[in-house]
Amino acid sequence: MSMLEIRKAITVIEHLHREGDRVVDPPIRSVIAAAVLTNPWSGRGYVEDLQPEIVAVAPMLADCLVPACVEAMGGPDNIEAYGKTAVAGLDGEVEHASALIHTLRFGNVFRRAAEGTSFLSFTNKRGPAGCQITFPLVHKTDRSQRSHFLTVETTIADAPRPDEIVVAIGAASSGRPFARIGDRHRDMELGAV
Repeated sequence: MSMLEIRKAITVIEHLHREGDRVVDPPIRSVIAAAVLTNPWSGRGYVEDLQPEIVAVAPMLADCLVPACVEAMGGPDNIEAYGKTAVAGLDGEVEHASALIHTLRFGNVFRRAAEGTSFLSFTNKRGPAGCQITFPLVHKTDRSQRSHFLTVETTIADAPRPDEIVVAIGAASSGRPFARIGDRHRDMELGAV
């Protein structure tokens, strides 16, 4: 039996056509690709060394989620912002969720596929089935671009179950529509403290 037991995988696609009273042209596409999996540490009590499961599971999760996300975005050229998240079910530890996404065996696969260089912004938490799955995105090559400080979110009505983890990645084709607050470099030029 594999350490990776996925109960379901979902892909959520959103196209933003209007912001306020203005048309967004072209529409901004956002994608969330998520997997609901059995927590590989479930039922084992406190586990000191999480590495064997990280090494076994994280790359397989990346192999499942990254192609789905990149394909739904229409390829890496259509990705400008990205991020990741994990939510442990109520019987799991936040450390279990963190373990599966805070490893280069997961993050680097997405970063390379998206042709990015920035760190993957993230959230990790514990929650019940149907909890809000919310995570930030940043520009894939320039994390100083505030226009690409975005948030994507979804819910999965029946996940995570107490013995599960939801792992998700997200991407967007653009920053916020009509962004106009500048970036950190501009603040420095203006003499911000």
